[in-house]
Amino acid sequence: MNEIQSSKKAYLVLSNGMVFEGRRIGSERDSVGELVFTTGMTGYLETLTDPSYCGQIVMQTFPLIGNYGVISPDFEGKTAVRGYVVRELCDTPSNFRSEGGLEKFLIENDIPGIAGVDTREITRLIREEGVMNAKICSEIPSDLSDILSYAVAKAVETVSAKEPEVYPAEGERKFRVALMDYGAKKNIIRSLQQRGCEVTCFPQSAKAEEVLAMRPDGIMLSNGPGDPEENVGPINELKKLIGKVPVFGICLGHQLTALAMGGKTMKLKYGHRGANQPVKDLIGGRTYITSQNHGYAVVSDSLKGIGRETFINANDQSCEGMEYPGKNCFTVQFHPEACGGPRDTGFLFDRFIGMMGGERNA
Repeated sequence: MNEIQSSKKAYLVLSNGMVFEGRRIGSERDSVGELVFTTGMTGYLETLTDPSYCGQIVMQTFPLIGNYGVISPDFEGKTAVRGYVVRELCDTPSNFRSEGGLEKFLIENDIPGIAGVDTREITRLIREEGVMNAKICSEIPSDLSDILSYAVAKAVETVSAKEPEVYPAEGERKFRVALMDYGAKKNIIRSLQQRGCEVTCFPQSAKAEEVLAMRPDGIMLSNGPGDPEENVGPINELKKLIGKVPVFGICLGHQLTALAMGGKTMKLKYGHRGANQPVKDLIGGRTYITSQNHGYAVVSDSLKGIGRETFINANDQSCEGMEYPGKNCFTVQFHPEACGGPRDTGFLFDRFIGMMGGERNA
């Protein structure tokens, strides 16, 4: 059944003063956020439910969004986006798994959006000027102060679990893994469960002593949103955890590990978001296609003598992976658990399993 879509006007107002007119989709409330773009041709459901987008207005560069509907088993978590921008929203999804259209999902989850804008032009603006704030609104504001003053803050605290939760292994339990939840995608948990791991998910506020008390075979550090340097508490706890048991970090977990080891992070001009990011393995020489979603990167030079860079982004040479000799710890900036997205680097979970089984990784 076709969904009735709004014909109401909406505006996307950028912090540089530019205004783009379109039509309302989703919730009709106004919203301010950090405007970012993602290049995935598929995976819009995973994007909308990825906690790493907390505080951000997400724009899809692919021009037609919603064509395979809404499929709840594909959700990665609770929605945390501040808004959604598309060129065209499909109102006639076709997929045997579809549970309905994306317009209804946006309304039910109170996500304000805008369609009918030139996403190509806006993407080029962000690429040239860098990530900027924006507002989805019904009327063009005369004052941009709320847009200019907006900042993503306390994002990890907002999306992290509030209490520990245990997820059983699929089949025989081989290992017990402590997952530090900074905004974890569900597929990280699934990837561990499929490999025989019982996963205990801990809030970002958990103390190292509490985590070690469960006697985990390994510690998984999840993805998450926001500026990594803001997470002073989790960084201090990681200092007590690294080196005790095998550690594998993804995305924000990669960045927090670097900070805990004395390194630095930096904000990228417009970040890496999409399912087509090329990453070069500095050890094996192979290039992998990866899924990514981050606006910050580790400064590899700040870890000289402490860590070893293992992957770099083939486009801009930014750091995509580190390992820490003598600590049995390795981290990556990209998402080896990506779904939807390429699965070229799923072997990294197997490497983590091997470490828990006694193999020395670094």
